[in-house]
Amino acid sequence: MTPITRRAALATLAALTATPAFARALSPEDRASAVKAADGIQALKEVKGRFEQTDNRGGVTQGTIYLKRPGLARFAYDPPSGLTVVSDGEHVSIADTRLKTFDRYPLGNTPLALFLKAQVRLDRGVSISRVERRPDGGFSITARDGLRRTRGSITLDFGAGEPAPLRGWTLVDAQGAITRVRILNLAPAPGLDPALFVIRDPRRAPASHR
Repeated sequence: MTPITRRAALATLAALTATPAFARALSPEDRASAVKAADGIQALKEVKGRFEQTDNRGGVTQGTIYLKRPGLARFAYDPPSGLTVVSDGEHVSIADTRLKTFDRYPLGNTPLALFLKAQVRLDRGVSISRVERRPDGGFSITARDGLRRTRGSITLDFGAGEPAPLRGWTLVDAQGAITRVRILNLAPAPGLDPALFVIRDPRRAPASHR
């Protein structure tokens, strides 16, 4: 596996907020899929699982994801990567314990806000440019923030079922670089340790809880 770089993590956050410059009118079937997508995200209350990220060069990195909606998330990348991405409900922080770097952004300015809102809506402030349905009942939605004028795209992938389970997403940034994230073995995890959603600046303190 290829360790993910801090630059790649930053690009992932940027790409998730980057969006196509167009949208089309949705059919009733597409609107129904958008509702299923929102319900699928809404169903993610307190969960834990594994993720696999593939960058534009084919490098693969894995890690553990924790979600506690609303507001809280943690992406802990496996060694030798030193990266951890945490949302504490107000900010999203990216810490690299190997390189001793630290970046922080308002949660509302990052893509995680879509997943972590108390009430997920894809029919307000979101512009959908494409919906694709598969024979197995799964589907994907390419969407953008309807209030932003940026380039790139995010395609959310859902499996069959009620509510539709989130399987991952594909990101295309403004330069055309593609990042794919697959969610693996996501399962309910009641009672997650609150310390998972606290992160310290590695330049000033020991490595945060992993």
